[in-house]
Amino acid sequence: MEQITEYTLENCQKLVDEWIKTVGVRYFSELTNTAILMEEVGEMARIMARQYGDQSFKASDEEVDLAEEMADVLFVLICLANQTGIDLEDAFRKSIEKKTKRDRQRHQENPKL
Repeated sequence: MEQITEYTLENCQKLVDEWIKTVGVRYFSELTNTAILMEEVGEMARIMARQYGDQSFKASDEEVDLAEEMADVLFVLICLANQTGIDLEDAFRKSIEKKTKRDRQRHQENPKL
């Protein structure tokens, strides 16, 4: 596999694609990957609810790693982007531009913040 030194979204998409084709054999279907994404988000949410929320950890939860769960979410999201032809760098750039334009004053004027 190609050695990536800079983990841009573009490079991550290429790395995941190469990994899928050499290690993973093929992509799961988009629907399966969507279900897997929901599963991974649930695992991340479980940690968040226990680490930052009101729930407590069980003895079996002692080895949890929030960073690993977030990376799992990102991996599956990248799989879906690759499968559907989405350039995540471009999509993220457009999203941050939209949010900045839309929310420039809204958050500054929010007394709750």
